[in-house]
Parts: sequence; structure tokens; C-alpha cells
Amino acid sequence: MKKIIFTVSNDISYDQRMNRICESLSNKGYAVLIVGRKRRNSIPLIPTDFEIKRWRCLFNFGPLFYAEYNLRLLFFLLLSRCDLICAVDLDTILAVKLAARLKRKKCIYDAHEYFTEVPELMGRNWTKRVWNLIAEYTVPKMDACYTVNDSLADILSKKYHNSFKTVKNVPCFQASPIPEKKGEKYIIYQGAINKGRGLEELLGAIKKINLKLIIAGDGDITEKIKKMIVENELENKVILKGFLKPAELLAYTKGAYMGYNLLDERSASYYYSLSNKFFDYLHAGIPSLSNNFPEYKLVNEKFKVTLLCDLQEAKIMESIELLLNDHNLYYSMVNNCLEARKIYNWQNEEKHLLDVYQNI
Repeated sequence: MKKIIFTVSNDISYDQRMNRICESLSNKGYAVLIVGRKRRNSIPLIPTDFEIKRWRCLFNFGPLFYAEYNLRLLFFLLLSRCDLICAVDLDTILAVKLAARLKRKKCIYDAHEYFTEVPELMGRNWTKRVWNLIAEYTVPKMDACYTVNDSLADILSKKYHNSFKTVKNVPCFQASPIPEKKGEKYIIYQGAINKGRGLEELLGAIKKINLKLIIAGDGDITEKIKKMIVENELENKVILKGFLKPAELLAYTKGAYMGYNLLDERSASYYYSLSNKFFDYLHAGIPSLSNNFPEYKLVNEKFKVTLLCDLQEAKIMESIELLLNDHNLYYSMVNNCLEARKIYNWQNEEKHLLDVYQNI
């Protein structure tokens, strides 16, 4: 039985993509271990068919965190039995590549995003250069690579002269009925509360619309969002839920009237994204708001499941009002979501994942 070690820098408890990947490979006979972080607010692990190891770190952000985490990871990997090692994003790839080279093992790169072009690196030229150097040193030498959509696979393949496959980040298909919308209507945002996620603009729109907002997640600008809620007297309209367990999140998403998925187009990582929340909304049978970016546009050309609009308060208001008032449009989009989830689901994408690991 081949053993695969995955390395992430986050808490695996809320990482539905990695849970799906590890479960799929475990079901196919691989021994799977994923290594991640344990934070003060981490929830207890749910029993799985694969092994999970979480570490508490002395440092929780910045260069000292990455140095500490990769050094600990390097020694752990050198002392662990494995056949394959997979780095999830650039922040663990240095330890993975060094360990694989010293142990003479195959190594894989799972790129969840265009890491060197994330908004957090905008204007930070020195830090961005460091990450680019790490990528240029490691990615071309990885034995296999995959990412979340075709646009990004093409860009990364050309940039790093290594072939990237596509494994979309989509939920498992469940032919479950969509519950009737009862009570007050609300729009949901799920995911990280980080820079460039369009939450400031959304709060501005919500202030002027008769609609509640549920935010399920946490992140770097959570305190800023809390302050904006108070300053704009939105305490009765905006509810912060923090990170939710997958079953709880699914219930809130299914109960929503629409989903929110707008990003800052100045980030190339966002511009070429195809986010998990987009597919979570689709599988829950709720229309959403998304940017007119390449991958969302491609999906929408096949199944009109989202309204494509710009990240501007006025445009957000216009799109929300359209979904609230045009019932024919709304329910046609609901039906499109139900059809689209038969195509965009993990049962189909799992085949591409297994192809990567079975042919390395």
C-alpha cells in the first residue's frame, strides 16, 4: 500500500477540498496522512479514514511562522515513511521538495490558487520576490502538478515549464431536494474574510436593501468588518457566524436566497479563480453573484447559474434587486443550478485526481 503525505499550512477541519481529496485516495487503497496546523479555536477532529496530524506553532503569521513551519515539516518528512509527498500551495513546498529530494521520493504540487499573485502580496515587492524565487526553484522540478481550473493550469504550465492538470474544487453530487425558502430572505457569503473578497462593497449594498446577510468564515479583516457593521448600524442585518462545520454550512447555504462570490479583479489569482463557494452555491440550488472573470463566464455560458457583475456597490445592489424582483429569472437559475451540479461534481473530478496519482 502506497503512503501519501499531504502538507497544508491551515487547519484541515474546515478544508473541504483536502478532505475530499484525502478521502478519495484513501478509498482507492492509499494510506493517507495530512499534516496541518492546530489553532487555539480549532475544533476537535471528526473521525476519518485517513490520518491527520495538527501542530501548534510558536509563531502564527509572517516570515517566522513560515520558517518555523517548514523547518518542522522538513524534519517530520525526513523521519516519516512515505512513497509520495504532496505540497498544497507554495507555503509548504520548500520543505516538501527538500525532503523528497533527500529521500528520493516523488513529489506533487497541488496549487489551490495563483499563490504569487494573491492580494496579500500586492505592493509587497520584496515578499513577493521571495515567494517567486521559491516557486522558480521548486515547481519546475515537481514530478506532477495540478490546480483548480483550465485557465490557471495553462498559465502555471507556461510559467513554470511543468505540466499542470485540472482537478476542480467541487462538492459531491447529492440528489437532494432544495428546501422551500421560509422566513426572512438572506444572502450568504462563505469563506475567508480577507482582503479583496468584496465584503466592504457588499456591506454598503446591504445597508440600502431589504435583505439580511450571513457571513460564514473568518480571516485577516474580520475586525475591520465588525467595525464597519457597527459604524453602519447593520447589527440587525448582518450576522457573523465564523467558520462552520460542513453540515452546518450546508444548511445555511441551502436556506439562503442567493450567494455572494465577488473578488478584486486587480489580483491575478482572483481573476483566474474558480472558487469552491461558487460550486457550493450551485449545488445548494441558489443563484449567486460572481465576477465576469474567464472561468465563471465559461460555466455561465453553459448553465446560467450566476449574475456576472462588477465589484461596485451600485452594480451589487442592481444584481441583488434583480434576483429579488424577477421571479422568472430567479427560478430559471435555480433549475439551472440543479442541472449544472450533475456535471460539476466530485464524482466526475475524482477521476482526474486519481489519474494524477495513479500515473506518477
